[in-house]
Amino acid sequence: MKLRGLIPVTVVFVAVSGFLMYLLQVKTNVRRKLVEESRWLDAHQWGLAHTQDNNRLEKKLTSSAQCIPKRKFVFIKTHKTGGCTAVNIFQRYVLQHSLAVLSPTAGWVLAWPFPPAEEDYVHTPDEQYDVLLNHMVYNKTWLRSRFPANTAYISIIRKPSSHLKSAMVYYNLPKLMKIESKNPVQTFLQDPWKYKHLSEAYFDFCNVTWDGTRNHQSFDLGYPTEAADDMKQARRYISELEADFTLVLLLEHLDESIVLLRRLMCWEVREVLYDTTPKNSRSYAYKRYVPTAEELANLRRWKAVEYLLYDTFNTSLWRKIAAQGSDFHDELRYFKDLKDRVSRFCHGHQKGQADLTVTASQWNPQFVVDAAYCRDLKASAANLFATIRKRMPTKMNDDLRIQRIQVNVLAIVQGLPTFKYNSEARKHGKMSAWHRKSRN
Repeated sequence: MKLRGLIPVTVVFVAVSGFLMYLLQVKTNVRRKLVEESRWLDAHQWGLAHTQDNNRLEKKLTSSAQCIPKRKFVFIKTHKTGGCTAVNIFQRYVLQHSLAVLSPTAGWVLAWPFPPAEEDYVHTPDEQYDVLLNHMVYNKTWLRSRFPANTAYISIIRKPSSHLKSAMVYYNLPKLMKIESKNPVQTFLQDPWKYKHLSEAYFDFCNVTWDGTRNHQSFDLGYPTEAADDMKQARRYISELEADFTLVLLLEHLDESIVLLRRLMCWEVREVLYDTTPKNSRSYAYKRYVPTAEELANLRRWKAVEYLLYDTFNTSLWRKIAAQGSDFHDELRYFKDLKDRVSRFCHGHQKGQADLTVTASQWNPQFVVDAAYCRDLKASAANLFATIRKRMPTKMNDDLRIQRIQVNVLAIVQGLPTFKYNSEARKHGKMSAWHRKSRN
């Protein structure tokens, strides 16, 4: 009887123990499954994020690949604005891609102040041109008749105050205005209107008045000297310029301008790097002179059109940069660092030295900076243009070399007539020794 009573207790014990072990196993399996699902979810989320990052990068690369480089452009090389530094970029691009340049028949100046005559430039067999990059006054009608509608128009300007100082020394304006002080800029700015009858130089060969102290940059972009006080006409004309030009570079913000140029033209970083050593720069006693507030106020009134021009394109530059997005400033930092690094390398490069390999970034593929690259980067505008000119079948005709502005200014100072061509001055028989020395 006692044995028979123990059996049910044992069975119950075994059953309960088994059930508890079952529950423990179930709990373990559930936990393992939850862990596995959690790991799978983490992996899936990482993979999704990784895929999204790759998709964004691929989209960016695809977008970059779809950006077609613009290889038709007109660069209006304004005077005394840092144009020799900027034009090096365009000249190298021409040489690299073998583009057809509308080039002067002789010398560096294509035309001044009117569009070139038929004999003033080299004609291609089919009259088709890709590029213009020599000095000429902007003339929309003439340019549109020579270049297709998809041509990019580019120029460069600088602050009117610094431009005045550069123009003063380059064109011998103190001699023209009979200013004999050690600081002609300071003297002039005390009362610019006092010198108006002298600063307005009349070029008799073309019946044009030019003023190197007033709206010189505006003149290079097609605005007449006679309209210097007509602000209504100036606003209308400068508004048209803003619509006509793809980009106007600012010397004071050259790096920002060049990075924007690269993006708008779909060019590569290696194609827009430039030498940090200034080209065609001069030293003179009053170069670092800082005008007083009163002198600057006089200058702003005197150069009202010029300030409107600069303010308009300064605003335009920053508006276009803002439209590029936040990564523009990342590229700008990269560009500045790379520009300085390449310039240091090129100026220290010696024969037999290893080339500089620039690794790929999100803005450029890998490329190599070798001796040939450094040679062109450091070359003067005149030397690179000579290389471009040698590729043209037509030889230079020195009789059609355009007379430079500063040579004609000195002729006015000396009471001599002005001429379109150097050869005309020589034939006139009154070309001074300075004239002969100052030929292009």
